[in-house]
This record gives sequence, C-alpha cells and structure tokens, in this order.
Amino acid sequence: MTDVVLVEVTDRVAVITINRPDQRNALNRDVRRALPKAITSCDADEAVDVMILTGADPAFSAGVDLKEFGSGEVQQGESFGGVAESRDSFRGALPPHAKPLIGAVNGVAVTGGFEVALNCDFIIASDRARFADTHARVGVMPGWGLTVLLAQRIGVARAKQMSFTGNYIDARTACDWGLANEVVPHDDLLPHCRKLAADIVSNDQMGVRRMLRTYDEVTATTIDEGWEIEARVSREWEGPGFDPASIESRRMKIVERGRAQIQP
Repeated sequence: MTDVVLVEVTDRVAVITINRPDQRNALNRDVRRALPKAITSCDADEAVDVMILTGADPAFSAGVDLKEFGSGEVQQGESFGGVAESRDSFRGALPPHAKPLIGAVNGVAVTGGFEVALNCDFIIASDRARFADTHARVGVMPGWGLTVLLAQRIGVARAKQMSFTGNYIDARTACDWGLANEVVPHDDLLPHCRKLAADIVSNDQMGVRRMLRTYDEVTATTIDEGWEIEARVSREWEGPGFDPASIESRRMKIVERGRAQIQP
C-alpha cells in the first residue's frame, strides 16, 4: 500500500506531502491519522528546523473524503487523529508545533483541505492554486478552525462571502486578499518554499521558535493582552536569549545580507 503521507528531510527542512493524487488528496481516515503524526514527528526531530506541507499534484487537498461519510465509516464528531474521542486532543486540523510550518498550496484546497492550509503558519500558492469553502454546499459545519483562521487572514466580510457562496477564488485573488503571502509559477513552488525555509534555518532557532509561540499566544487573546504578552516575553528573553557577543556576530551577518538584498 502506498504511504498516504510522505516525509523527506533535506538541509534541515522537512517536506511533508499528502499523497493520494488519484483522489485529489482527499482526507480519508488514513491521512487524518498519518498527517498529525508526521508533523509531530518532524517537530520533534533534531535534524529539522522548518516544515513544508504540500500535496501530490494536481491538488493540495479536496477536503474530507466524502465517500467515507456516505458509507457510514466516519463517526459523528470524528476529527484529525481518526476517532471521535480524539476530537479534543488538539485544536484545529493540525497539532501544535514549535517549528515553522509553511503551506505550499499547489492546487485546489477545498473545505477540510482549505482548513489544513489555514492551519499552516503562512501560505505560498502556486499559480494553479484555487481555494474554496464548500461546507454549506455539502451541508456540514467547519470544525478545524475555518471560521476563526479565515476571518483572521482575510477579514470577516470576505470570509463570509467565501463560506456563504462556496465559490472558488484563484491564487492571485487569494494573495490580494491576504490569504496567501505570495503566488509563484507552479514549477517554482517547492524551490521557492525551500528558499524561504533556508532563510528561516539561517536564523537563531531558539529565537524563531519563541517568536512563533509568541504569535500564537498573542493571536489567541485580546489586543491589550497581546501587548502585555509581548512585553513579558521581551523581558524574559534578556536572560537565555541575550548574549552580546552572539548578537554582534549576527548583527554583522544581517548587515551583509541586507546589503546583498537591496543592491539593484
């Protein structure tokens, strides 16, 4: 049997691929069990600093495998992890992670597959990417964070438009709306995401992971509390994170990198 989720680790970057291309990477029970395990395993792997999540062409994911619903194989309330009792094991479509997770959306990302993409830290889209929320068309309710995460990315009014109509938006619209950070030619998607991942790897990893955690803490609360969280983290960081010699070394590298990036 072909593995439904593939993992490849190179240069401290793990590429995690949903691998059911003939079913447009529909999220059957096997995927819903294997994908969280793959992310948790990569997150714990000392050889990995950054993760990239994508789908085997031609799709990112067409969503939950509706054939399972139609056959009665799926239990009421079943979540990622595969069983109803696991529903509260973590919030959303993907488990918590300490390392950055880039969504490389290579094709359609629909409903549950759309929620998987939204649970990534940010999205880079192929020019073939298409996004749709068809929960209302199917007659089910989102349970993996769509009404929270989509509204955070593109605003409540646009999120409502997508959910109420069930219409697709293309990659350029997704980028214009703030859903995707960038749109790149399809064949450049993974190389571009690997380049971004290499930029992340080149940073101080303790700092990257603390910043990721701070973003998660801040976005989960009010604006006023977010200010307090950031101030507290900044004060606490002056202990383990503040080493004048290493900061000066990094500063010089930043100057050199900045000069290279801004030269015409």
